[in-house]
This record gives sequence, structure tokens and C-alpha cells, in this order.
Amino acid sequence: MTLSLFDQFMSPVFLGIPLIIIALVVPWLFLPTPSGRWLDNRLLTLETWFIGHFTSQLFAPINQPGHKWALMLTSLMIYLISMNMLGLLPYTFTPTTQLSMNLGLAVPLWLATVLIGLRNQPTAALGHLLPEGTPAPLIPILIIIETISLFIRPLALGVRLTANLTAGHLLMQLIAAAAFVLLSIMPTVAFLTTIVLFLLTILEVAVAMIQAYVFVLLMSLYLQENV
Repeated sequence: MTLSLFDQFMSPVFLGIPLIIIALVVPWLFLPTPSGRWLDNRLLTLETWFIGHFTSQLFAPINQPGHKWALMLTSLMIYLISMNMLGLLPYTFTPTTQLSMNLGLAVPLWLATVLIGLRNQPTAALGHLLPEGTPAPLIPILIIIETISLFIRPLALGVRLTANLTAGHLLMQLIAAAAFVLLSIMPTVAFLTTIVLFLLTILEVAVAMIQAYVFVLLMSLYLQENV
């Protein structure tokens, strides 16, 4: 029974073709493209306002050289939100429940921020490994601890996104299965369980958006330390 619950997170294959490729491409098809008209439609206007507001808030504390990442990080957040939201629909697959994909997004971006810091300001970048005012006997230990924490950052990004979405999907499946079983035995309890499932679904919609925002926000904080 435990294995069947996790089968929903396996990458589906149809006629030997992994459907994760389609799941990665589909979110871009739902994003409206800008037009040459003077007045855009409501959806495009709302999207433009959201992107502008998010970008201004995300990059306000970052120095001017870091603003080159605005297009990349904003696109990444919209992409993650789209995949997380599409994964809540029935008979769909959520690519962000795969740890390999999340690490594939986190590791290159994190490594790019570290390399930028080592190239532009090597003294300040290496200075993060040793807090100011550290007693001499603790210097080797703190350098090792800070180095380990530095290399754990991309792993924490990927695991956080994977664990939150996986836990939410599992909980929704368990509550839905309980409501289905209780429907013929205790209809009142099944009705209450369905209400809980509805509230959990709303919570999962919020989690899908918040986790995409947290992923990009932490990446911007890593960028802020190195520019």
C-alpha cells in the first residue's frame, strides 16, 4: 500500500516516451504573449503588473550588478508556479516532485552565484566562511562548518521544494481515499472529510505558489551575498 501511494510521483511513460518532457513544456503554452496593441487584455495586464511588482520587490535590496538576473529569476518563479499549479489537476504529473529536476535547477544557479562572488569580490566571498570576531581556537571548526553549510544550500533548495509538494500530494490522496471509503459506511464523516479535503486543496494551491516564491527568494539572497 505504501508503494502504491508513491507511484503517483513516478515519471509516466507513454509508448516509450517520458511524459515529463510534455509536462515541462506545457506551462509555457498558457502564458500570454505580448501584442502590438496599445491596450492589452485583462490577463496580460494582470500578468505584467504581477511581474513588475514581484521583480521590484525581489531586487530592491540587491546591488545594481545583480539586476541582470531579473529576467532569469522572474521567469523561473512563473515557471515553477505554473508546474506546481498544473500538478494539482487530476490525471496530471508534477515535475517538481522529482528531486533530480529540482537539484538540476538549484545547483547551476547556486554555483553561478558562488562563481560570480569569487570573481568580482573574492575577499568578501571568502570572508563569509569566517564570522568576524571569531576566537582563534574556533577558526578551523567554523570554516569547516560554514563550508559545509555553503555546499548544502542547493541541496536544501531542492529538498524543500520536493518535500513540501510530495507531502501535500500524499496527504490529499490519503484524505480522498478515506472519504471514498467512508461514503458508504458513515456518510456524515465522509462529508466532513470532504470539507477537510477541500480546505487542504486550497492550502496546496497556496503552498504551490509560496514554495516557488521561496525558491527564487533564497536564490536572490545567495545572489545578494555575492554581488
